[in-house]
Amino acid sequence: MNLALIQFPVVDLNLMVLSVFVLLGLVALGGGGQLLTRGAVGISVNLHIDPLIVGLPVVSIATSMPELSTTLLAADSHPGLALGNILGSNIANTGLILGIAALLVPLKVKLRLVEREVPILILVTVVFGIMIFSNGLGRLEGLVLLTGTVSYIIYIVRKAREEHWSPPEDLPEIRTTTFMALGLVLMGGLLLALGAELLVQSSVEIATRMGVSDVFIGLTIVAVGTSLPELAACIAAVRAGQGDLCAGNIVGSNLFNLLLIGGGAAAFKELPFTFEEIGLEYFAVLLLTICLLWFVRSGHTVSRREGAFLLFFYVAFIALATVQQYTAFL
Repeated sequence: MNLALIQFPVVDLNLMVLSVFVLLGLVALGGGGQLLTRGAVGISVNLHIDPLIVGLPVVSIATSMPELSTTLLAADSHPGLALGNILGSNIANTGLILGIAALLVPLKVKLRLVEREVPILILVTVVFGIMIFSNGLGRLEGLVLLTGTVSYIIYIVRKAREEHWSPPEDLPEIRTTTFMALGLVLMGGLLLALGAELLVQSSVEIATRMGVSDVFIGLTIVAVGTSLPELAACIAAVRAGQGDLCAGNIVGSNLFNLLLIGGGAAAFKELPFTFEEIGLEYFAVLLLTICLLWFVRSGHTVSRREGAFLLFFYVAFIALATVQQYTAFL
């Protein structure tokens, strides 16, 4: 169910009612994050699969559904919002969400994330940049990115089959069957999607009344709104002592944002852009991804100090984007 398809009279609602919708969206996101994390940990325990493997494809795709639905809806009539959402979500995931999670609890990162997944993310980010700065994202580029999505999922599944993981003794007991755990993942993903849609629809209406551009809306309100599922899932994972699930979720979500969401949107509708329009946003994504690789290689941990740096980077970027937006109006 997509709230964007419901023709409720958002335009006629006053700001107080819109703010209530924002609050309801946040509540749904919080509950969905709890259900999704509990289900994902239950799957990893029952099937003896490393939580990192669960976090990369399962949780990442589930928490990326708000970005996918929002981007596909925006691609036709608001292409700036669509691409701004993709890049802005990756900036928010790494700078805002990972930064907050590391401030709460330093995140220990397993070696495989450093050796395989983060370098893959850097490679995909570079390829994505070459595409958007050459001819934009056309249908051919979209099909290439979607092919990369399928290849990455196959790669993750094969790696999961090669490795056998045993739950540590201090892992909280998860009394649920695999079928019930899958149900929790589905219900959590649904709550996350509904909450994000409600939050985004209300926030976009508020921002539109302020007269800001589609790209800026996508970078800020929409990107943060659709990234809140990752924040809810990461906080729940950190509280459950599953730092790997949080790190895997962020890296996997960023990959699927570029491959699945970017590819799906471009295959649906061509997204032509110039360097002047999104150069700042793209290089912010690339720099944050390189910083992430540097942090996790330095000690296989994203420390509180590094989390503070990521959060500061995000705030500085939003401030710079706001100044750029304000200057454009002068």
